[in-house]
This record gives sequence, C-alpha cells and structure tokens, in this order.
Amino acid sequence: MDPRLAVTLSDPFSSYEGGFERTKELLALKLPFTALVAFDDMTAFGAIRALISAGLRVPQDCSVIGFDDIPAAAFYNPALTCVREHMGNLASMGAEILTEAIRAHRRNATVSPIHHKLTPDLIIRESTAPPADSRPGL
Repeated sequence: MDPRLAVTLSDPFSSYEGGFERTKELLALKLPFTALVAFDDMTAFGAIRALISAGLRVPQDCSVIGFDDIPAAAFYNPALTCVREHMGNLASMGAEILTEAIRAHRRNATVSPIHHKLTPDLIIRESTAPPADSRPGL
C-alpha cells in the first residue's frame, strides 16, 4: 500500500465531516486506489459522500468498508460493508482483567500481561466489490 494513501482524522472522534474532508484530500492526490477502509461507520459515510461528489461510484469505482456496524450501516445507500467487533465480549474481558489485577494488587502479587484475541465479523453489504480490473469478463 502506498503510505501517501493513509490519512489521519484531525478529530479523534467519529466524524462524517472528517471522512468527507480526508477523502477529498485523498482524491486531490490523484493517486489511484480501489478501496477505502474507514476509521468507523460515520467516517465511511462521509467518505462515500466525497467519492460520489467526485463523480465516482461505490463500489464500482471504489469499495468502502466501515468499522463498528452501527444500525444505520445496513440502511445507508449503498448499504455499508463493516467490520463488527463484539463489544460486549470486549467489555466483559476488560472487566475480568481489571478485577484480577485489583485482586493481585491486594495480595501484593505481580500481574502478568494477558493477551486475548477476538475474531471480528465481516458484514458484507453493497459498498464493496472486486476491483474492476479483476472482475471476470472485464
């Protein structure tokens, strides 16, 4: 991946406007890209708007993927492909780790680092497609 195609949101929070503005900046670079992975779904919505405003089609010209899978993602046009984390599981694990750390501290015991891996779900909807040059028959 071309590092010039990685941009950072200026606002540390979810932002439709940030997705719109950063995508306009990407387009202004005139560097080709066929997909965009956004910080979250709201940022992806802004990115889609910028792509469409520039005359591009989603997903025919550029696929867009969000992160979170908020309820509106399924109803956006096009419906947004998302990475869905299991927030309930993450919260439970975090609480469990914190509880164990507090117990260890009370016993003057050392706490070892804990590593857990959770596999997110990829929710495929209408905002993604294979790049045009890799589609059969094109």
